[in-house]
Amino acid sequence: DGYFSHRPKEKMRTDSNNENSVPKDFENIDNSNFAPRTQRQKHQPELVKKPLSKQKEHLRKKLEEEKMKKNLLLGKNSNEVVQFSDHLVKNSSSSNSNNNLKAIHRSSRHHHVKKKGNSSPELTYDQPPKCEVTGKEAISAMSRSKTKQCRQEIAEVYCQHKHGKLMPEQVTRFCKLEGKANNNVQWDEDSVEYMPANPVRIAFVLVVHGRASRQLQRMFKAIYHKDHFYYIHVDKRSNYLHRQVLQFANQYPNVRVTSWRMATIWGGASLLTTYLQAMRDLMEMNDWPWDFFINLSAADYPIRTNDQLVAFLSRYRDMNFLKSHGRDNARFIRKQGLDRLFLECDTHMWRLGDRRIPEGIAVDGGSDWFLLNRKFVEYVTFSNDDLVTKMKRFYSYTLLPAESFFHTVLENSPYCDTMVDNNLRITNWNRKLGCKCQYKHIVDWCGCSPNDFKPADFHRFQQTARPTFFARKFEAVVNQEIIGQLDYYLYGNYPSGTPGLRSYWENVYDEPDGVHTLSDVALTMYHAFSRLGLRRAETSFHAAGDNSCRYYPMGHPVSVHLYFLADRFQGFLIRHHATNLAVSKLETLETWVMPKKVFKVASPPSDFGRLQFSEIGTEWDAKERLFRNFGGLLGPTDEPVGMQKWGKGPNVTITVIWVDPVNVIAATYDILIESSAEFTHYKPPLNLPLRPGVWTIKILHHWVQVAETKFLVTPLTFSNQQPIKQEEAMKYHSGPPKNAYMEQSFQGLNPVLNIPINAAHVDQAKRNAGLVGARLEAWVDSLVGSVWSAVDICSTGPTACPVMQGCAQTAWSSLSPDPKSELGPVKPDGRLR
Repeated sequence: DGYFSHRPKEKMRTDSNNENSVPKDFENIDNSNFAPRTQRQKHQPELVKKPLSKQKEHLRKKLEEEKMKKNLLLGKNSNEVVQFSDHLVKNSSSSNSNNNLKAIHRSSRHHHVKKKGNSSPELTYDQPPKCEVTGKEAISAMSRSKTKQCRQEIAEVYCQHKHGKLMPEQVTRFCKLEGKANNNVQWDEDSVEYMPANPVRIAFVLVVHGRASRQLQRMFKAIYHKDHFYYIHVDKRSNYLHRQVLQFANQYPNVRVTSWRMATIWGGASLLTTYLQAMRDLMEMNDWPWDFFINLSAADYPIRTNDQLVAFLSRYRDMNFLKSHGRDNARFIRKQGLDRLFLECDTHMWRLGDRRIPEGIAVDGGSDWFLLNRKFVEYVTFSNDDLVTKMKRFYSYTLLPAESFFHTVLENSPYCDTMVDNNLRITNWNRKLGCKCQYKHIVDWCGCSPNDFKPADFHRFQQTARPTFFARKFEAVVNQEIIGQLDYYLYGNYPSGTPGLRSYWENVYDEPDGVHTLSDVALTMYHAFSRLGLRRAETSFHAAGDNSCRYYPMGHPVSVHLYFLADRFQGFLIRHHATNLAVSKLETLETWVMPKKVFKVASPPSDFGRLQFSEIGTEWDAKERLFRNFGGLLGPTDEPVGMQKWGKGPNVTITVIWVDPVNVIAATYDILIESSAEFTHYKPPLNLPLRPGVWTIKILHHWVQVAETKFLVTPLTFSNQQPIKQEEAMKYHSGPPKNAYMEQSFQGLNPVLNIPINAAHVDQAKRNAGLVGARLEAWVDSLVGSVWSAVDICSTGPTACPVMQGCAQTAWSSLSPDPKSELGPVKPDGRLR
């Protein structure tokens, strides 16, 4: 596992303005194997061109400006788009504007900006900057920043730097070595048998975010021992996880949660601030006599036992373990962006211009996962020498500072001879999938990210060529089996019959979060799922003349969980209140809803066998090749992505057709699928709002349909978390103006493809668009019921329905037993697992 946290493929051309950028064809085409047809139809007398919406026309113009500014040289994907067949209407959209619609929209929002004709934007401030801001990158940053405060900070930092008052020009080196220390440490599997008389004690610092509380608890369970210390920082935006962490931390005297919380971002200076503050806190905890500082995330997992780690570190108690990049240093500095000035504000890392590396020291860096001994942590925390103070200032304005600060300080400090070029981790780098420039929305730079481990990777944890004690990344929503394999490898199998071992639950909503944290689509669907569950109870449990299992829904959902079994998504678990009509008492129930099968192969099957699956959703993760919007909840203002999974076979060209609920053909495009292609995905640039109802994606080969996928665009019962009003319903539920989903109409294809538009269906859709209240709910419920089914329902407490199961007695409920993630009392051997 070399150092690949944000480096692009070196063999490919990089943008001249950004040494660390991923090639532009990654950024624009994103290995999707798609692009819309770009050849315009020359003669269209019978078709009236539909104008773009004002917003998209603005975005198109903005894109052209960006192209001219950056002199964008677009590379072509190996799986090129095939030109549309001559006898069909052609799609005239630009591939790059389509792929980057959202990104351009984000980058084109100007706040408090005045325009003077076609000249540069004139920025306004509370206080004028102390210098003339002339740098293109600084002007760009200020024009894109969301708040006056951030804009003011950018101007202040830019002017300080321009006047030479920000960055140190020279720094004192205190290391007596020439070059790096070359400490070779050995790993002996049997060393655990010789536990030292004075074993080291470790401070585990967990920096966590998100909602995967059960995965975090399982990891905590695996690394816990009563002799060590656990200090947990939960991201300021992860309130649900913070509540869960506080709950389990209170059970153990050697676990504490930071009283302060930061909102850290990828590549941000705030992560270094978090580590330095955690180090200060730990140094000031006189009752915690720790010897080593180890940072971990919730996506880490141990691959050796605590005893093995302690035996190893006790042998090398004076060493510091960091992983260096191991490359040409000048090249590393350019790739890392260390010669650029960055500022973090508005939860974004803004690039403000160039800077020089201070003279007198060797700058180094690598992985931001490390193990540091107490002496060096004390030095970094409290020293006021020239090296530490100037490096803290230098790295306050640095991208990915935690990947370089500790390396640079250590290698130039009196402790330079203690560095071991090994952070004792194994990281799952897959450059082909992980370098998609996926952090552009939060940093003015391109970044790479490790992939998740899968069961096929297990053999990598058993290598003994060098000491390794932790691995990353793991995500139970992607694959939990590998976590189970590691857990059993370290601590043995759970007893036969232990429940929940192949199940995984992850919370996506909790009542204390407030409904304002939910999108209107999610809130609409969760309410519909609750009603679906109550109908299930009535039809399954209700006896004639007995109302004990009939319910009336009450209030918003209490909680919502994703449910997985054997690494397959099984649907949503909605906990909700309802009034039992027999006794007029409020009960809390949990409903399990599962998506129905929506992918169908043509019958009889054609001789085309490469297509394995087709799915529609949002939040496509090209790195892990899945939709992060599990369940694919879509509303009229969402921008869906079409994905296909392919088996091996010859090169083929297929046609994809998107059909709305009244048979308006919204989009069509051809894709050349190369023999090696595994996944293809594409987001057609559809004009919004999408017409609510069940949509169909048809996949054709030689104009013969081979498969189709259906997906639901749900009407909204809520707008801004309030019951939707009629004028809002009409706005969102009527489809795009004049049925124009694209710049050009595909109406001429309806007879060719035998997809007739039914006037009665069109009239019904118009009537439905004006529905509100109970009639709107009934429409939503009929649509949701056509693509989702309520599998089961249970009660979380007392119930008047005599045949309803208690949730704790089920195998599926979020309240059912989950021993692998539950944290109990400390065992006699000091462990939890």
